[in-house]
Amino acid sequence: MRYAHGGGLTPKEQEKRERVRLETAERFARGEKTEAVARELRVTSRSVRRWRREWEEGGADALRSKGPASVERLSPRQWERLECELKRDPLAHG
Repeated sequence: MRYAHGGGLTPKEQEKRERVRLETAERFARGEKTEAVARELRVTSRSVRRWRREWEEGGADALRSKGPASVERLSPRQWERLECELKRDPLAHG
């Protein structure tokens, strides 16, 4: 998914994020504290607390990726054209 300001995750970034979540599951099973897990994995305590709740309810499987948040609606060619048009002067579009 692409966002104008660089948000969203690529498939490779999604895989990396899933590995981090699964690492938290192992740490939760060892009884590690939320703040320590967040600090060592360089994520927010809020994320770790959310992941802990999900882990408590559904185990490590609950932390696996559920896929992209939405389906890409534009083709690569359409994205290319949009990006070109956005680079043009606003006056070019009236």
